[in-house]
Amino acid sequence: MSSRRNFIKTTGLITAGSLLVPSAALAKLPLEHKTKIKPSALKAGDTVAITSPAGAVWDENQVDIFSTILKSFGFKIILGKTLREKFGYFSGTDEFRAKELNEFFADKTVKGIFCMKGGWGCARILDKINYETIQKNPKVLIGFSDITTLLIAITAKTGLITYHGPVGNSGWNDFTKTVFGAVTMVSQTFEYPLNPASEDKIVTINSGVVSGELMGGNLTVLSGIIGSAYLPDWKNKILFLEEAKEEPYSIDRMLTQLKLAGVLNSISGFIFGRCAKCDAEEPLKAFTFDQVIKQHIQPLGMPAFTGAMIGHIENKLTVPLGIKATMNADKGSIKLEESAVV
Repeated sequence: MSSRRNFIKTTGLITAGSLLVPSAALAKLPLEHKTKIKPSALKAGDTVAITSPAGAVWDENQVDIFSTILKSFGFKIILGKTLREKFGYFSGTDEFRAKELNEFFADKTVKGIFCMKGGWGCARILDKINYETIQKNPKVLIGFSDITTLLIAITAKTGLITYHGPVGNSGWNDFTKTVFGAVTMVSQTFEYPLNPASEDKIVTINSGVVSGELMGGNLTVLSGIIGSAYLPDWKNKILFLEEAKEEPYSIDRMLTQLKLAGVLNSISGFIFGRCAKCDAEEPLKAFTFDQVIKQHIQPLGMPAFTGAMIGHIENKLTVPLGIKATMNADKGSIKLEESAVV
């Protein structure tokens, strides 16, 4: 996807070898860890790290801008070495990127890990992540787009709640900041506000109300790891998806893949946030995005809607993976039934 293609300082507490390559036992962790682990709520004064586990950061001024945004929350900042590393289109080799992520999780002074950008590359480091270290050192991990891979894999493998939300080079307007703070900095239930933008309308696919654990992210990225050992049990999950710059036939292909893999027949609710710039180049020869969604989801009968503020958009929700929520497909509402942090 072109939007992803265009889209710290470590402590040395543990040897690089122990952080870089997980043992065989770690690689055989259950597909879904049953014990839910919530990280501590972030607060002013906490030290947070910025890393780039996928694409290279070509405009380093964006790092300064993002650092200023995080400092406005009262956070102290550690900048990862990946923010300045270049290896083709990656921010360093697979080993380099995985090592930095492992070290930040191992560093007990770091309370949150923010991803600078997406791009492509997180799937290449899944077998190099030390999931046992993550289980023992829970902390907020947030990002979206290609970061979907890390969020789903870590939540599935360890039980740690992760957060689908803004990255460093995406917009952090007042709305986005407010929702981020409400989800990650306060231990509370929370009902997401409806989209204030009149052009972003809720479309109900199937009426109804359902509760389940939230799970999902970018459709292309999720499709890319179908069949791997880094996915959850989809039963009773509310699947949320987003996408950008993909034509309807491509959305059709990926939803078909999820259907054939048994994902769509297992979930209890479906939310598609935004598919930004997903119109067909030749509309007279194609289905629309809405038609494709209805073809796949309407026959399943589960509560489903599109138009949530999830995706490559300005007003962006922070959505915790693994947290129980209730969705109302008629209202287009999502309510967290438990806090996403402790």
